[in-house]
Amino acid sequence: MKLDDAAAHLEALGNPTRLKIYRALIRAGGAGLAVGRLQEKLKIAPSTLSHHIKALVVVGLVTQVRDATTLICHANYEVMRELMGFLVAECCIESAETETKDAKTAA
Repeated sequence: MKLDDAAAHLEALGNPTRLKIYRALIRAGGAGLAVGRLQEKLKIAPSTLSHHIKALVVVGLVTQVRDATTLICHANYEVMRELMGFLVAECCIESAETETKDAKTAA
């Protein structure tokens, strides 16, 4: 994942309302949630919910599927995994390099 993409994903999730929506979709699993059900569950005004869902869709964290008159939202698990992988990919790498360098210097 590119740095700019990760920043866009994290920026979208940096809003408390969008984070609540995303977490609800993660908990819903593969079935996703209808927009109306999401609204009831989170008690968010329809126009506000629509605005926040759009922001999540634009960055690819959420996908939507129309089933007749119902719009169903799904968390995009692939993008979520890529973002998590990006965040932890280099975990402690500088610490390990420093320890290796220190060990060579001490020897």
